[in-house]
Amino acid sequence: MNPYLKKLYELSLAPSRIIIGLMSGTSLDGLDVALCQFEGSGLATKIKVLQFKTIPYPSTFKEELKSISFKEQVDLQKLTLLNAYIGTYHAELVLQCLREWGVQVEEVDVIASHGQTIFHAPITKHQKSCWPNATLQIGDGDHLAVKTGVITLSDFRQKHIAAGGEGAPLAVYGDYLIFSSPDENRILLNIGGIANFTYLPSGKSADQVFSTDVGPGNTMMDQYVQLHYPDLAYDKDALLASAGQVHPELLAALVDEPFFDLPFPKTTGPELFNLQYLDQALAKLGVKPKHEDVLATLCEYTATTIAAAVERAMRSLNLNQDQTLAFEIYISGGGMHNPLLLQKLEELLHKKIRNTSELDVDPDAKEAVLFALLANECITGGRLDFGSRPGLPSVLMGKISLPA
Repeated sequence: MNPYLKKLYELSLAPSRIIIGLMSGTSLDGLDVALCQFEGSGLATKIKVLQFKTIPYPSTFKEELKSISFKEQVDLQKLTLLNAYIGTYHAELVLQCLREWGVQVEEVDVIASHGQTIFHAPITKHQKSCWPNATLQIGDGDHLAVKTGVITLSDFRQKHIAAGGEGAPLAVYGDYLIFSSPDENRILLNIGGIANFTYLPSGKSADQVFSTDVGPGNTMMDQYVQLHYPDLAYDKDALLASAGQVHPELLAALVDEPFFDLPFPKTTGPELFNLQYLDQALAKLGVKPKHEDVLATLCEYTATTIAAAVERAMRSLNLNQDQTLAFEIYISGGGMHNPLLLQKLEELLHKKIRNTSELDVDPDAKEAVLFALLANECITGGRLDFGSRPGLPSVLMGKISLPA
């Protein structure tokens, strides 16, 4: 028997496992690396985040990623080269983190790598009824495994699609296991490049859990800043947006998009919500607002569409109930660092928004931790049963790459 297959079997029975979760999102800004210790599986899972670090990508690498990301036509040779390169590059960053943390490679049981999303194509986006939902993440797991010498799980989203989902959002699987409460209804809101949320009913009822993408998170704001303020990666502390005024006509043009009327669950990405989308909205106005006003409007747009989605979801859950369903919101992702966005969300939802540190998980580390958890579930053979609802298949995810 291959010794690594034997190790996988032993890990499935072990009382605990050390798993590194890797996440690089649609913002293309860097790699999140979370060193986690897991005990158990399913609702009995116990997690301890031992170390966490975000490693920013160099500007040259960001530009390479941008050149092949979220576009229908790209340089196929560059895409092929980057698939191998990213796997090796991420492996180097993992080894760098381990050296900094004083952790031996041999202490790590598994790496769980999300990879880099290049294109997300649900049917609702490509509108080709004869073709399936599809998504593509690059950064090959074999390169990670061979370079580090650690068993690697990757390409998690393909199983989700194969089983009838759209490949996103996957946060629901980890959110349910980590953050469910016996006595509090919770919404786990993640604002990365794209915003999504998971609804977790009190009592840990899996058949009532659901998760959906909402629309743009930071992606359009960040793209606009990078275009018009080349020295900035994003609008830090919303200083630019705070100096502007919301443009009502532009906001109305942005909200006028069929995606927002689609039923839950649904998925989207920068393939739809990008600067071309913004330019089309601006063209309807016949005028060009100043940059600060555009950013103020984009911030309002993100807040408005998130709040509308949350309210719509909660209304559907309130059907046939005499009292309004009480719930709390816990936020994670880069958007939580935008004070103007947070203020607008709290005003629109009439609710104090907390972050997942109150639930013992660093909100910046949450997505990397969730992929580590998906790997833990795959190895231990745990299986969640969310019923037969669309968009939420009850499957284990992750392709296994052996170092040798």
